[in-house]
Amino acid sequence: MVFHGRSTWGFWCRVRFGGLYLKMANTHWESIQAGLMKEDEEDKMVDILQERRHSSDLGHAFRTFNPRLYKGAPPCSAADLNRTVLDSQDVRRVVQEVAMETGSSLEAVTEEAAGILKEMSQNLHLGFIRLMGFMLSKVLKRLYSSIYVNMEALHMVKLALLLRFHFFPLPKLLKFCSLQLQQVVADTPVVLLPNHRSYTDFLVISYIMFTYDIPLPVIASGLALAGMNFVGEMLRRSGAFYIRRDIASNRLYCAVLSEYVKSLIRTGFAPVEFYIEGYRSRSLKSLTPKLGMMHMVLDPFLKGEVHDITFVPISISYDRLLEESLLARELLGIPKPKESTLSLLRVSWVLTEDYGCMHVKFGRPMSATQLCHGRTMKPEVKEEQEQDREETAKDREVPEYQVWVNWLAHVMVRIQERGSFTSPWSLMACLLLQEPASVLTDSGLAWHGLAERTLWLKRLALEFGARLHWPGHVSDWEVMSSAVALHHPSVRLQEQQIFLVLEEAAAASQQPISAEDEVNKMAAPMLMMASYRNQTLHLFVRPALLAAALKLAGRSCRDEIFASFCFLQDVFRSEFIFIPGKALEDFEEACSLLQQCGALHAADQQEVTALEDGVEVLSFLRGLLQPFIDSYLVMMSFLCEQDANEITEKDFLLAVRCLASKLILSGDLHTYETLSSDMQKNVLSSLRGLAAVTKLKACEQKKYSVDKEAVRRIADTLSGKIRPQILQTDPDARL
Repeated sequence: MVFHGRSTWGFWCRVRFGGLYLKMANTHWESIQAGLMKEDEEDKMVDILQERRHSSDLGHAFRTFNPRLYKGAPPCSAADLNRTVLDSQDVRRVVQEVAMETGSSLEAVTEEAAGILKEMSQNLHLGFIRLMGFMLSKVLKRLYSSIYVNMEALHMVKLALLLRFHFFPLPKLLKFCSLQLQQVVADTPVVLLPNHRSYTDFLVISYIMFTYDIPLPVIASGLALAGMNFVGEMLRRSGAFYIRRDIASNRLYCAVLSEYVKSLIRTGFAPVEFYIEGYRSRSLKSLTPKLGMMHMVLDPFLKGEVHDITFVPISISYDRLLEESLLARELLGIPKPKESTLSLLRVSWVLTEDYGCMHVKFGRPMSATQLCHGRTMKPEVKEEQEQDREETAKDREVPEYQVWVNWLAHVMVRIQERGSFTSPWSLMACLLLQEPASVLTDSGLAWHGLAERTLWLKRLALEFGARLHWPGHVSDWEVMSSAVALHHPSVRLQEQQIFLVLEEAAAASQQPISAEDEVNKMAAPMLMMASYRNQTLHLFVRPALLAAALKLAGRSCRDEIFASFCFLQDVFRSEFIFIPGKALEDFEEACSLLQQCGALHAADQQEVTALEDGVEVLSFLRGLLQPFIDSYLVMMSFLCEQDANEITEKDFLLAVRCLASKLILSGDLHTYETLSSDMQKNVLSSLRGLAAVTKLKACEQKKYSVDKEAVRRIADTLSGKIRPQILQTDPDARL
């Protein structure tokens, strides 16, 4: 059973670009909701594994696969596409420039560009697609009890009528619903934008596309996967194209990659899939979007080379993640094992584990033209750009254009968040992490109390607009006990008490362990639990910031509370997703949600008052944010107290991890999340955004200059020693 909550509000946004105005959608929540099914309509999630469990996997893999192709796409092979890239004007120009700068021959640089393209390009092949389909049918049925997918209808009214009168059997209904995405793929170039939490993500999306006769996407993937024997080539022939990391300094590589992506869009060769967050989230939180690929896919549209581009945001939610323990160790600084076929075979034991359900929520296709509400480039400007590519490159960097792309990227991530499903375990993790760690390891937490609090939090989450996966055919107690059993690597239920499960190797060791080893032994399961809590933070973060702002301001004056709210947003901008320039709307949403649950009174524009009936809600929300506040204060204190004014990122991570371990052992720090390398890097990113830390250029390692006075002011404000100034303008306006 799927539960839905409600939330509405909006804004206007208008951005000027190249003498023209790009009028964005009426409200940013309307833009977000435009990518999702309306909340008051039936959102039918269907288990695609159900049919696979009762029919032939071989028959599924070798059935007729006849997807509709992009209407403007001429017959084009992967080799033809590669030749188009190498013959393009932009690549040839960069080849000439690199040859002149390096003193190499034109032929040598051209050969290097061809080598880059060979390493990078996909090579879709139907035989390998069928093989992948057969293998995934076997593997997915072993790993997951269900994979729920929504296949949007051609029209929501028609879909509602079909569901109401049951005109078609369920398999035919799903085929009909998939026609909407089929039609979109046939009419415009399509860009799929899933969130990225697991290696399973892109496999499942391709599997769904194959199942419903939709052209398989070509997928931007990390180059490390290409080195896996057999697997790397199979993924390449199933649509993966491989990209190196840290390519900014390699002009030739950037030119080839950019032209390759643009050619995919221009020709409509296949839907293009990439992760707007840039890489897999190890903490399971949404990451600040990276704009490089977004610039590449939008370039042909802004130049008028394609009349439109369709974006399809996709939300993928997991009950339990395959890589949960691996990700926790990475956050503790343990290097990730190198991707290889042998290492994949070594973890074949995962096929014996239960990973619960997966939800794949396709958002409504969103038109770039509609997002802009008009033309984005005059024909004469396009001609000028074709004549002067260097001028074009400069024009693309104007702040107004960056604002629009940044806005669009953040909206897509927010759509992903709103489309995600919250599991019972995510709610339980929110509560468990607010308990002292010693309770979870020594005496245990009373199961009855946790269950009652979880049901309370379930009601609050629904009020805040959660999409909640909570089976309705069994009792609430059984749902919660099943969630605990599913996450047996983290917790166990014993004699009606909940206990934290420590790492087996460390727990089983007969040798005495050091105090620091004891911290590390505790940290891994705590960070695993924090990751599942993070999956639901987007529901609570705005009300939580308001709850913290109420305490920080110390008064009921609305302006002072808003100033504190904006300050907290600026500090935690690297931790959570906020649409730039919309702090006031976020504040109003938080006020509305807390008023709705009876925790807040804000009848006029002058005062915002916490109510006695809302003490439990406000206390929970502040507790949700407290690990982030405590961790940031520890790291800011370290930066202020160190002797030098400069520090490398590597030294910072090591020193903070050592300091946090000592503080945890002494009882002065009560969260293990300070040990997370992601949070440590986010602190540096946040301080850079607040101009308290400056990244030094011309350094082999990432090195930062620290303005200790600025860091100290931020820390004193965050700890409540001084109050944030009342803001005269929206602090996001500079973006």
